[in-house]
Amino acid sequence: MTRYDCMAILARRLTDELVVLSLGGSVDEWYDAAPHMRAASLFQQQLGCVTPQAFGLAAGLPHRRIVALDTDGGLLFNLGILATLGNEQPGNLLVVVWDNHCYQSIGGPPTHTAKGRVDLAAIARGAGVAHAHTVRDLDGFEAHCARGLAADAPYLLVAKVEPTVRAGIRRKHSDGREDKYIFVRHVEASEGITILGPSEHN
Repeated sequence: MTRYDCMAILARRLTDELVVLSLGGSVDEWYDAAPHMRAASLFQQQLGCVTPQAFGLAAGLPHRRIVALDTDGGLLFNLGILATLGNEQPGNLLVVVWDNHCYQSIGGPPTHTAKGRVDLAAIARGAGVAHAHTVRDLDGFEAHCARGLAADAPYLLVAKVEPTVRAGIRRKHSDGREDKYIFVRHVEASEGITILGPSEHN
């Protein structure tokens, strides 16, 4: 299955959730697959930072569903976040891990999942995330998305996807700094709070 097809399935289920996602091809694919979620998505987070930042949002906004769109390379870079999820048990966090067995954005060298011995879902369960599953087909992906978005405990879904990027999609033109402000202003407006106030002039 492809990451884009999975994204299209997930996007159809999202309304007012907040999404955090990684660098690489997944940025343009999500921008294209989920146009109604663009302002609600924090794009281009660094390797190892996606799930931790999503957890921070989940902790700060416990009434709001948060979705992390992480990668196998990104999660492997910071496996300690799984222990945090296991201990803290955020009931509003769904973590989707796009596992394509490689670091695609830098030319495709293999990640540790490529040999088939490393099981990210099993590692998560061992860290205390009871709802951690691996899927290899779209039907399974959709079923677990429905369960994960309705769960009252952290839910991790490892999606085994092909190492491809969908061709011919609409490219995202904003940069990381602009994306940050778009996202923050969306959270402010939807939550009725102030996060970044007006600048102060000395």
